[in-house]
Order: sequence, then structure tokens, then C-alpha cells
Amino acid sequence: MGDELIAIVGILSVFVFAPWMLFHYITKWREQKTLRPDGERIMEDLWHAAKRMERRIEALEALIESEGEKSTSHYPKDTDYRRDL
Repeated sequence: MGDELIAIVGILSVFVFAPWMLFHYITKWREQKTLRPDGERIMEDLWHAAKRMERRIEALEALIESEGEKSTSHYPKDTDYRRDL
């Protein structure tokens, strides 16, 4: 009876449990490759925040550039302001 039980357990493990575990972990692996709805929402929020930040940076660069043009227009460009020692 002991040898028959070992044979039955061996056959079940090879033909039932091993494929079940294989397919189970393949399914888990495929689920990890896709984003869940909350992950998609977070990614969308980050995308919108990055776009807003990009627009703000562009506006700041334009302001800095216009301020730079105003401040340099007061000084002559050919003058060397270094002191001669």
C-alpha cells in the first residue's frame, strides 16, 4: 500500500500540481505587467503635474529672459568695467 500511495502522489504532483502552480505563477506575472486602476490614476496625475510644471518653467524662463533684456539695455555693451590695477 505504501508504494502505491507514493506512486499516486507522484503522478498527481507531476500531472496536476506542477501545471497548476506553473499556470498560477504565469497569471500572477502577467498581472504585474499591467497597471491597476489606482496605478493608472497616479500615473495620469503625475503626467498632468509634469505638464503644469513644464508650463510654469517656460513662463519663468520667458520672464527671466525679458528681465535680462531690460537690465542689460541700460549699460553700454562695449565698455569694460574691470578696474585697472
